[in-house]
Amino acid sequence: MNPDQDKVLAERLWNGLSATDLQVSAEAQRKLITYVRLLTQWNKVYSLTAVREPLAMVTRHLLDCLVLLPYLRGDRMADLGSGAGPPGLVLAIARPEQQWVLLESRLKKTRFLTQALIELKLENVSVARERVEAYQAPIAFSTFTSRGFGKLLRVFASVRPLCRGPATLLVMKGVYPAAELAELKKSYPDPQVHRLSVPGLAAERHLVVIRLP
Repeated sequence: MNPDQDKVLAERLWNGLSATDLQVSAEAQRKLITYVRLLTQWNKVYSLTAVREPLAMVTRHLLDCLVLLPYLRGDRMADLGSGAGPPGLVLAIARPEQQWVLLESRLKKTRFLTQALIELKLENVSVARERVEAYQAPIAFSTFTSRGFGKLLRVFASVRPLCRGPATLLVMKGVYPAAELAELKKSYPDPQVHRLSVPGLAAERHLVVIRLP
């Protein structure tokens, strides 16, 4: 990418943020664009994401994740199955005062995440190359996030052993997950579902919020 391309990406991000009430610092916005640049470069070799175009990444990886910011609780976060970064890495860039652990078992993706932390100079994030089910939480997390990790019941079951106290589980979904909610309610009767509006994205987005005791 060249400076002109970075400017176009920055404008797309700024316009998206301006269409919402989200507050993201100028420094964080610069780092988010750098993240897109890194992801684009690595994606050519390692196929980290099906989204290939940088402008599409701004909408589908940045703005799509940043709409979760109002739902984060506390200051110790864990992202389940982080993949190439969304949502955990994106949210960690936007909120440097929060501490994040990115859980990802696939080597090529943890290599990318680790390099991204170095190049972005992120001191509030660590990468754990482990399956979520095998992870031994060293601290009490206040919020867990998930995008594309699995069905609701699987995510719920995977998170429960990691809880050391009250926490919030945020699970990102596309269309309203009626069948998954029906299955989840057999174990957890009261999930909250919020329809999300992502600037520039016509596809449906929903967030399932589960309060863990």
